Amino acid sequence: MSLRHVLVLPDRDAAEEVAQQVVDRFGLPEEPQLVRDALAGEDDAEDAQWLVVVEDPDTRLDPTALDDLAAEHEGWLEAP
Repeated sequence: MSLRHVLVLPDRDAAEEVAQQVVDRFGLPEEPQLVRDALAGEDDAEDAQWLVVVEDPDTRLDPTALDDLAAEHEGWLEAP
């Protein structure tokens, strides 16, 4: 069973930093995907959140550790 974890970050810089840290801390073979997520009804690009999509094919990543990492950058782990 494969899992996909989605970390929500406030800006691109935080998302890029978290993506790199996920690779470093958890030994992922590739960097997670970054996705810009404009808030509903918002036209201003500054109001976009960034998502870090982490594939977890072996379901070995600890969701609590991912949430803690996101929280260090004012973000959070989306509930599955």
